[in-house]
Formats: sequence, C-alpha cells, structure tokens
Amino acid sequence: MVILSLLAGLIFGFGLIVSGMANPANVLAFLRGTDLSLAWVMAGAIGTSFFAFRWAKKHRNTLLPTATRIDRPLIIGAAMFGAGWGLAGLCPGPALVGLGMGVPKAVLFVAAMLAGMGLFELRRKYAARFTSNKTDT
Repeated sequence: MVILSLLAGLIFGFGLIVSGMANPANVLAFLRGTDLSLAWVMAGAIGTSFFAFRWAKKHRNTLLPTATRIDRPLIIGAAMFGAGWGLAGLCPGPALVGLGMGVPKAVLFVAAMLAGMGLFELRRKYAARFTSNKTDT
C-alpha cells in the first residue's frame, strides 16, 4: 500500500509540474484571467474525479468525506484557502512539489501551512476541553 501511495504521489507531482500548476506565476495569471490555459487542466481533473467519485460512492470502504453540512468552519476554511491560493499562487499540492524542488516561496508557504494546521489543532483541543468541562457541571 505504501508503494502505491508513493507512486500516486509521484504521478500527481509530475502532473502538477507538466501542467504548469506547480508554477505560482501560472496560477496567479490564471486567477487574474490573463492566462486561461490551466482551465483545461482543471477540466481534465474534474472529468477524471467525476468518474472516480462515482465509483467510490458505490463501495462501502472509501476515503470520501462523510460530512454534508455547510457550516461556519467550512466557509472560513474555504475562504482562507482561496485567499492563500490567490496571494501566493500555491495550494498544498503544488507547495509540496515546490518544497521538493527547493523553491524558497514554497518553503515559506509550507511552514505557514503547517503552523496554521498546528494552531487549528490547538484551538480544536482547547474548544473540546472547554465544551466537555461545561457539560460536566
């Protein structure tokens, strides 16, 4: 299973490089509407994932998300993701590819992403502790 995961990650990373999505300048040009070539990449990804998700829904043990509610944390997280993508021209996949290639901007992005994930976990644990203490009284 580890070998398959490694192979899938390598193929994904190679696809990001070949498509130009690992280059922040290309992504920012796409987001500004000055270069729409990445739209074809996204269309291909949506087309591929459409069939993969349909297949996965028919099977009991999948890694598909089970949450169906659109709540405040989802909206805030999506807005933060979009803002980060728009400001840096990177999202987690291309940032990890850039990290592997030694791109300084990617190093900073991944460090900030990990810090944000850590802060989220601390906040979640604190909120859970506070909520559990309130129900005990």
